[in-house]
Amino acid sequence: MIASLPNSQRVVITGIGLTSPNGNSLCEFREGLLEGRSGVRDYEIRYVGKTLAGVCTFDDLKYQKRKEVRRGTRAGSVGIYCAREAIEASGLDWANVDPAQVGVYVGVTEHGNVETENEIYEIKGYDYDTKYWSHHHNPRTVANNPAGEISLNLGITGPHYTLGAACAAGNVGLIQGAQMLRLGECEVALAGGVSESIHTFGIFASFRSQGALAEHQDPTKASRPFDRARNGIVVAEGGCICVLETYERAAARGTKIYGELVGYSINSDATDFVLPNPQRQAECVRLALRRAGIAPEQADIVSTHATGTSSGDIQECQALAEVFQGSPRTRFNNTKSYIGHAMGAAGTLELCGNLPAFEDGLCHPTLNVDELDPECQLPGLVTDGPRALDKVTYIVNNSFGMLGINSVVIVKRV
Repeated sequence: MIASLPNSQRVVITGIGLTSPNGNSLCEFREGLLEGRSGVRDYEIRYVGKTLAGVCTFDDLKYQKRKEVRRGTRAGSVGIYCAREAIEASGLDWANVDPAQVGVYVGVTEHGNVETENEIYEIKGYDYDTKYWSHHHNPRTVANNPAGEISLNLGITGPHYTLGAACAAGNVGLIQGAQMLRLGECEVALAGGVSESIHTFGIFASFRSQGALAEHQDPTKASRPFDRARNGIVVAEGGCICVLETYERAAARGTKIYGELVGYSINSDATDFVLPNPQRQAECVRLALRRAGIAPEQADIVSTHATGTSSGDIQECQALAEVFQGSPRTRFNNTKSYIGHAMGAAGTLELCGNLPAFEDGLCHPTLNVDELDPECQLPGLVTDGPRALDKVTYIVNNSFGMLGINSVVIVKRV
């Protein structure tokens, strides 16, 4: 049981930096969730044309020079902004932190498509003469790029790598950071996920060809998980990086602790490229609960993965109903209804948007559930404004992805 670990093995969150379509800090993001403010808007992209997306508006020149932004990637800029903001929030005396004892673990759904698409589009105007191909292409598209750009920007000399885990990547980044701390590979971990997905037309085109790209006259109502009229995914960009430390180190600093990672799990469906497997999802949730040393009825808030697809929402609800039946106090919510699906960043963003509930006792609702799909019935689903809870001690965060990767993270109030 995680609760029995020595303080040197307990992992806590001491800083959060984020950018989302409805806020560029945890405070703004939380306010948006409690106020019901959507970040989805009209959007247009090459070849696909007019569509909808969750678009971030953070200042990419706050921590980078124009030359660095041009040379690097959008995912790198997102990661740098979030990492810097997280360090600021953590209160770390960064000038006196040993850079060799900091690790960077960033989850992504995909990376490199944006830059490759843009370069192919540009070289077309030069009759595909490769002498006009960007010499920045390789460092932009190597798989470790987002984590590598963070390490370069911050002068971090400890381990860095990017974790490809589809839409479970944000959770996986946190899990990897916690594991590396417990192994003693670093003293501080910058962990989470980033997404540049709205800048690649291929993602929109693929979802549209599947009939899985959401449409609605009112952009703010397009992302509608669990609603009978849901018709697909709203693609979003974003990022969320957490500073992770051992409880022992954080307590010695006397810093604010946002929560303790007490349970986590990753498993695989091994059944389909795209379609989820509710049985494997249920197994993943149960494993995380067991590792946290808690029963299902002790979970106060479950942050759902639900993306707004016709079948995916139903299958997740089947898994949750199986695990949490007989848990009358557990409440379920969804964050994609506000910002769309931030892909690699989704898991960390959705978890961190819920963490302030440890202090304010509120479970933010799911937006746009005008008519609940009967097959998405969950007794504790919150849809009608923020729900005040007596006390929030445990938050469970679901995050699942293509090719059957499932992840669950459980955070406890400290």
